[in-house]
Amino acid sequence: MTLSERPLKPGFTLLQRLADDGRCVFTTADAVRRGGELGLSRSAAYMLLSRLCADGWIERLRRGLYAGTGRLPGGVDVHAFAIGAALAAPSAISHWSALSFHHLTDQIPRVVTLSTPRRVPPIGLGGGHGDAQRPTRWTVLDVSFEIIRVKESRFFGVEQVWVDDKSQVPITDRERTVLDLFAAPRFFGGIDRALATLHEQSADLDLGRLVEYGVRFDSKAVCARLGWSLEQVGASAAQLEPLRCGAGPGLQVLDPTRPRRGRSVTAWHLLDNVSPRS
Repeated sequence: MTLSERPLKPGFTLLQRLADDGRCVFTTADAVRRGGELGLSRSAAYMLLSRLCADGWIERLRRGLYAGTGRLPGGVDVHAFAIGAALAAPSAISHWSALSFHHLTDQIPRVVTLSTPRRVPPIGLGGGHGDAQRPTRWTVLDVSFEIIRVKESRFFGVEQVWVDDKSQVPITDRERTVLDLFAAPRFFGGIDRALATLHEQSADLDLGRLVEYGVRFDSKAVCARLGWSLEQVGASAAQLEPLRCGAGPGLQVLDPTRPRRGRSVTAWHLLDNVSPRS
């Protein structure tokens, strides 16, 4: 340790203790609490955070929230998923990022996508309060994040996963991730991605859970799209009955990104504007 680093030795100890707690992303309150256990006053902890940040040992994500940089011996860069989950808590990695994590697509997302039931303030480059049609974009530590706001009742199907040996983050499970393809087809460029994923992955999905999620989402359009699509891959009538009950009345469109022209599927109260006309 160089002479200039010696005054920071308590800070390095503090960061190590926080990392041992699994807090590679941490709040000022976390640092003050841990610092107190090390004999540091609140003001001393604040001063250490300021110095550690100024010298590049940690990064300030927003007011009161920090991430390690991986510069310390044995340290690692904080996973982008962990940063996103901390920025928008409560939230879950979702949509394209979850598709990639669950190996449901070969595409490598250029942004980290999260869903949250809360309004979140703009951070970095971006602004507003997003939804599934126009997500809020943030740029933090040169990483782009898309934040999609969902209804509280639709924030479900989330599991905790380890993305590296230091970070455990919330992410939508496989079935909830597939459901988002039908709930927000515009976000994925249309319904084609949903249909292709279901065709390729139906044998490995828990169809009972997917149907349960579809009903729980409480949307006639989602029930109609998902039910009709599951029927195409061979799901039984008994499996599909809950979705059928949730699909009507009213005519829903299969792909909202295409013109409303096609054949009417009466059993599903659905306008199939995707299948070629015979």
